[in-house]
Amino acid sequence: MEKKLIYEKVDHTLLLQTATWEEIKEICDDAITYGVASVCIPPAFVKRAKEYVQDKMSVGTVIGFPNGYNTTEVKVFETKDAISNGADEIDMVINIGFLKDQKYELILDEIKQIKVACGKHILKVIIETCLLTEEEKIMMCDVVTRSGADFIKTSTGFSKSGATFDDVALFAKHVSTNVRIKAAGGITSFDDAEKFIELGASRLGTSRVVKLAKNLESSGY
Repeated sequence: MEKKLIYEKVDHTLLLQTATWEEIKEICDDAITYGVASVCIPPAFVKRAKEYVQDKMSVGTVIGFPNGYNTTEVKVFETKDAISNGADEIDMVINIGFLKDQKYELILDEIKQIKVACGKHILKVIIETCLLTEEEKIMMCDVVTRSGADFIKTSTGFSKSGATFDDVALFAKHVSTNVRIKAAGGITSFDDAEKFIELGASRLGTSRVVKLAKNLESSGY
């Protein structure tokens, strides 16, 4: 697979607590250079980043991140605030405790409310697969399908592990055709990225693919 086709599916991500504006600006510059799908950055930087990149690329941010246990009202407010600051895409974290308690309709209602707050903007739903049973993953495929969200996403990258090939294959089997798949966390090579795409992912949340590309260019290989 051509690397350009991989870059087009990358959400170039920097969500570390220590992220500075200079680092955010650098990933924005790299994202534009490599033609990635978007940058995914902390909410506090969205307004400045959108002013910086303007219409050259999409800016995404995270809601209820990374634990997902904020109230729905807080998540909706966060979403509206992010959109007002210029966010093009929203990646929200579900309430995993609600899922463990089998409160599926509460999760569905929350996603629907956030989707309303997103309006025409893309909504991705992070379910943190490393904390879930297979049955819970399949249930969330159904919930996300019914919610009207645009993507189901594997991971925050801040828990025990990130995306796996098995989870993406499971998503592809159980979500409807109107739901796309985002693999995130632990994507460390072009081979991994290509495999995730082949299994059904149309977005990849990672910082390493672009870093690999820069290292290849600087080394001449």
